[in-house]
Amino acid sequence: MAFILSDQNQQVLADMQQFVREQVLPNAGSWDQKESMDRSVINTLAEKGWLGALAPVEFGGSQMDPLLWGHFCETIGGASSSLLGLPTVHGMVIQSLARWGSDEQKAKTLPGLSTGEMLGAFALTEPEYGSDAGNIQMQAVRKGDTFCLSGRKQWITYGQIANIFIVVARLEDKPTAFIVPRETDGLNVEPVKNMLGFRAAELANLVLTDCEIPADAMLGQPGFGFSHVAGTALDHGRFCIAWGCVGLAQGALDASVAHALEREQFGKAISEHQLIQELLADMMVGTRAARGLCEQAAELKREGDPRVIMETSIAKYFASTHAAKVSRDAVQILGGRGCSNNSDVERFFRDAKVMEIIEGSSQIQQLIISRHGIMQFRKDRRLREKIKT
Repeated sequence: MAFILSDQNQQVLADMQQFVREQVLPNAGSWDQKESMDRSVINTLAEKGWLGALAPVEFGGSQMDPLLWGHFCETIGGASSSLLGLPTVHGMVIQSLARWGSDEQKAKTLPGLSTGEMLGAFALTEPEYGSDAGNIQMQAVRKGDTFCLSGRKQWITYGQIANIFIVVARLEDKPTAFIVPRETDGLNVEPVKNMLGFRAAELANLVLTDCEIPADAMLGQPGFGFSHVAGTALDHGRFCIAWGCVGLAQGALDASVAHALEREQFGKAISEHQLIQELLADMMVGTRAARGLCEQAAELKREGDPRVIMETSIAKYFASTHAAKVSRDAVQILGGRGCSNNSDVERFFRDAKVMEIIEGSSQIQQLIISRHGIMQFRKDRRLREKIKT
């Protein structure tokens, strides 16, 4: 496989990298400490067309090449995981609407989402149900020509500022997705503070109390909420987070190398000490391997290959566990400086732990990988037996 960007996309990527160097990296630490995202940087993402890059062209998007989008997520992830959360969750909403929305729903929502005039958030997790999201308990009840939603959603990325939510609830005991505008009566948004990581990602809990929405707010069919709509969203989310973890790992590695070259112990730079070299070598190899897995997932996504589901889970699992290890080792290399909240690696360390949980925990990825791997093994074995006979 040739993981190559066109000349035009190379120029776009260079613009993305410059944007991150100049506007994101210098401010990421202060955003984290304030637990708030700068609206000007969100506006810049919108103005450059990057928030709606995955939307269909007919609705104002550009259907960006998956490999370029991956490098975009890597670039942002190397500076601010909190900011990465926005194109991730906003893209989850766009992807879900583009695939499962009616013509009317697409026409009503996708243009605004494409320009960034509207921001979207995906509401799946509940206080008692995270990984077991197929058993969510929020209730949706038919009421004439409307639906009435009641229940709680938790830890919704950019929930504090989103304009519309895709909410998964149980309709006649079937997980079903609904489009819920922020201004809907009965919807209360509660800001969430003091989280371990992703502190500037505008997290919120949603409380829906007899929240009445029109019948045409249902996305897809009854029972599609988890298996179809959330499945589409989570696949996109895992892809973004996997690439973001590569960026985080690279950022932690770069900080470690820079420090190791400058810091002297026992008469020489610590980069010359064998134990430090071993740590750096493992960081380098793992980061390159994680990037390769993400590139493979991007290539399969380009081709529309169904194997992309398993390969994305593999990339997310490996990249997130590696990012957690790299950030931990970076703190070790920087010592006391790495434990200071003025250090990027301290923030990387906290954010990396969250990366192992969101969009399907590492344990969920192991289940997906194992099940798909066993299915493929059985398929290959039947093929071999058929050839023999």
